[in-house]
Amino acid sequence: MAVPAGFFALFFAYPVAAIVARGLREDGHWQTARAAAVLTDPVVRDVLWFTGRQAAASTALTLLVALPGAYVFARLDFPGKRVLRALVVVPFVLPTVVAGSAFLALLGRGGLLDQLWGVRLDSSVWAILLAHVFFNYAVVVRTVGGLWAQLDPRQEEAARVLGAGRFAAWRRVTLPALAPAVAAAALMVFLFTFTSFGVVQILGGPGLTTLEVEIYRQTAQLLDLPAAAVLTLLQFAAVALLLLLHARTVRRRESALRLTGPARAARRPRGPGEWTLLGLTGAVAGLLLLLPLAVLVERSLRGPDGYGLHYYRALGSREGGTFTVAPLAAVGNSLAFAAVATVIALVVGGLAAAALTRRAGRLVRGFDALLMLPLGTSAVTVGFGFLIALDEPPLDLRSSWILVPLAQALVGVPFVVRTLLPVLRAVDPRLREAAAVLGASPLRAWREVDLPLVTRALGVAAGFAFAVSLGEFGATVFIARADTLTLPVAVARLLGRAGELPYGQAMALSTVLMLVCAASLLLLERARTDRDGPGGF
Repeated sequence: MAVPAGFFALFFAYPVAAIVARGLREDGHWQTARAAAVLTDPVVRDVLWFTGRQAAASTALTLLVALPGAYVFARLDFPGKRVLRALVVVPFVLPTVVAGSAFLALLGRGGLLDQLWGVRLDSSVWAILLAHVFFNYAVVVRTVGGLWAQLDPRQEEAARVLGAGRFAAWRRVTLPALAPAVAAAALMVFLFTFTSFGVVQILGGPGLTTLEVEIYRQTAQLLDLPAAAVLTLLQFAAVALLLLLHARTVRRRESALRLTGPARAARRPRGPGEWTLLGLTGAVAGLLLLLPLAVLVERSLRGPDGYGLHYYRALGSREGGTFTVAPLAAVGNSLAFAAVATVIALVVGGLAAAALTRRAGRLVRGFDALLMLPLGTSAVTVGFGFLIALDEPPLDLRSSWILVPLAQALVGVPFVVRTLLPVLRAVDPRLREAAAVLGASPLRAWREVDLPLVTRALGVAAGFAFAVSLGEFGATVFIARADTLTLPVAVARLLGRAGELPYGQAMALSTVLMLVCAASLLLLERARTDRDGPGGF
């Protein structure tokens, strides 16, 4: 626990505490009266109420839509499975400003729905909910599907032999085994939607404001740091309470499971029901996930003289003076930063997951909740905190390139932990005990027992960490230097400029980000062997 605890103390707790203290202390005194005024404001209560409601509704809708997809990817084998599995993760890494613009083109004035049926959903909660499903579909599919693919199907078959129907066998055997993974996925989706900013800012109306949007408004527009600090603490307290509740309830439901290789569990679809489910999953992926991406591609190709590569060619120059280097240089920066962030996230998250597997108690449950706090903390707060706290020796990192991967790894670690933990806790401890009896050291027992069973989950965790690092925007926008911009920051800066050329470049660069992510995820899919044994996924 020492390495993860030290990492979070230095690069999360310290920067957040620094920015909150800067906002709430004036002339050496705490501004308690200002804090009380913010907390009793009816507008703040309405914002908190809407934030919780839309997050709960988004989580429920995402689970409803994505759980059938998790079954399809875990249990069925069909042509194009690897390609589709990689593509469904692409929306998750797109900058929210880009995805929000794509949904606005689909659901807003003059959009596809408006043209076909005269229906507009912009400035409504439905647009926000659909965009949240678009982003978080992959979280459920990969997190739940990663464990589902390793559950031994013979246990469910045994229940059916004993007289249980298909649904009863799934409800009594498979669902309890999947409960920790479903809860982990639901927790991550809720945290992402609870702290939603870009989607709500673009698609929401005047009365649809989340805590994250209000924190940004108080910080960047009203320059009211005390109010922003109070709202940050309020958001922090709500997320911490949720995480502690999750740690107390889910841990009681976890048990050792019989795990197997994915190749043994996956099979060709059988019967009209499974073929229908496969078709519905493909339709959802096509309409909800791929259609907004197609809008990005179409807009990137629509130039002033018709369709062509005009905006892509413009990415190779510094026309307009927006950047000190060509926007296309952000591709190499993003890949390098994301690779370093993935390594950091795997080391920190892997050690944390191993510690949480072997130990119990209130301290460990609190540590488990701490690891998830970056997902529920304002990215604006973290970004400003990095600038304020990490500017003096021995942590003077403002001019160092490592600052960006560190911020990205903060978001990647929770995904690594939540992906590895259900699988690690499902390993039968008697296997480790048998290895110890035979003379294996703890390290060798972990290498011979745990590692072969979690290799697939480790690959999924690496993919998620790389994807979220590639698309991280909230904190990176404050700390990325002008000569080392990442793709999301470059896209946001282009969208912030008026004119047809910057907008076209933003769409082209967004398409490049989408293709880079898809190619990276496809490479990860190819690295999977889907074989049993120590080296397989």
